[in-house]
Amino acid sequence: MASNLVSVIGGRPAEGAPAGMVSSPNPSRLADVVAEVALADAATFAAACAVAKRAQRSWADVPAPVRGRAAGAIGRIVEANKESLARLVTRELGKPYPEALGEVQEIIDTCDFFLGEGRRLYGQTVPSEMPDKQLFTFRVPVGAVAVLTAGNFPVAVPSWYLIPALVAGNTVVWKPAEYAAASAMALFELIQAAGLPDGVLNIVFAEGQEAFGGLELGLQAGTIDKIGFTGSTAVGARIGELAGRHLQTPCLELGGKNPMVVTPSADIELAVQGALFSGFGTAGQRCTSLGTLIVHESVHDEFLARLTAAVSSAAIGDPAQDVLYGPMLAQKFADRFEEYLGWIQPYHKVLGSSGTGKISGASPRAGFIGNPEEGIFYHPTIVDGVRPGDALFREETFGPLVSVTTYAGLDDAIELANAPGYGLSSCIYTNDPREVFRFRRGISAGMVSVNNSTSGAEAHLPFGGNGKSGNGSRQSGVWVLDQFTRWQAMNWDYSGHLQKAQMDVAELTADLDFRLGA
Repeated sequence: MASNLVSVIGGRPAEGAPAGMVSSPNPSRLADVVAEVALADAATFAAACAVAKRAQRSWADVPAPVRGRAAGAIGRIVEANKESLARLVTRELGKPYPEALGEVQEIIDTCDFFLGEGRRLYGQTVPSEMPDKQLFTFRVPVGAVAVLTAGNFPVAVPSWYLIPALVAGNTVVWKPAEYAAASAMALFELIQAAGLPDGVLNIVFAEGQEAFGGLELGLQAGTIDKIGFTGSTAVGARIGELAGRHLQTPCLELGGKNPMVVTPSADIELAVQGALFSGFGTAGQRCTSLGTLIVHESVHDEFLARLTAAVSSAAIGDPAQDVLYGPMLAQKFADRFEEYLGWIQPYHKVLGSSGTGKISGASPRAGFIGNPEEGIFYHPTIVDGVRPGDALFREETFGPLVSVTTYAGLDDAIELANAPGYGLSSCIYTNDPREVFRFRRGISAGMVSVNNSTSGAEAHLPFGGNGKSGNGSRQSGVWVLDQFTRWQAMNWDYSGHLQKAQMDVAELTADLDFRLGA
């Protein structure tokens, strides 16, 4: 049975569907409609921002340790509902159930971390250059935050924004992906169960253009103090431009063309396992999914043969079963993936499955689990012989496709890894520590893995990228607090008279010409 979902603003369901209705189907069984979603328009989104702005001052007045305990309570509530939420994620997004459980665990880990950060929103006491004067610094919340998230990680990634923003004393308007609406509403309800006052967290269902219009209205009205966005590089650039016109810096977590370098000293089988998981897990629909394999020419043939065998034999299909990956997230991603497949050239060698494109009765996949005609399932595709000028090399290919090229020297590998201009995640497989540190120094990515895949984040490490992958902002751990707080400096002069900095400063007389005798 489908849920009927509406936006919730200031604790109240929004009325009507000013931008129409949209369905959120199960991508592994399209006949199963998970939710019918009432879409808000730009004016509704802007109104939610105004509500959040009005609620922010009283929320910031709640002591930070109490806000931290709210994060702890959210973690316990999510933990008690872990299996139910994971099953919903699997049903609505087609993510294999073990991955969905891991995603929900990431919410719990984030809450556990920020439980303590409510007591560690530290400032500093700083000595003054003048007597009877003291200097202080304070972290203060930025205000009302608009958060827009993608649906490939429908509950974990939103928690990276929502939990620290709330602990830091901000209020939030959250626009999740409309194709992940049921999962988002479930997370919203779990967070609200922790006792947040009305208006502190608001959820608005809207399509991209209406949300963008709402951002414009909110920025013009002064009811948005920060934007957080996870999604495509193209949309992130538009949001960055919009925010810049209002002298704001958004938190942008964008796409990736994440490289894996395989060196001659690598454990080949371990590298194959890493490539299989990071290239094809979640059907390649992660921002951290493996983009290009850069394999040393001396091990290319062995590595490619082993990877091809692993991909060819991998179980694909029903995400409720034991599979490597399930369906595409939604039809729009399948349509886009078809475009990427069109970039394959005659000089490329295509491996990994019994066909390319959509898995169907006409194009079967050996060992497929379930009925491919019921959903949006695609063959895994390995494309060997990719060249630096190819679109497959330069652009993100959001789906189960991995490109392969070769290199002769490590400097060449690093240059190839950086060439597309993204900078999110990267990895190197090697048993030579000198190669590890040369790679780390040379790579432009915000995240580096050694003998581990490009995918996989922990809640207490900074997550984010550079270049086309983001504007240098970071999520997770203490680093995300720089996105949701601003530093405020205070000086307190209790001398009883005006002391002017850099002017009324005592000086000690030094003999700079002093020299020791011979």
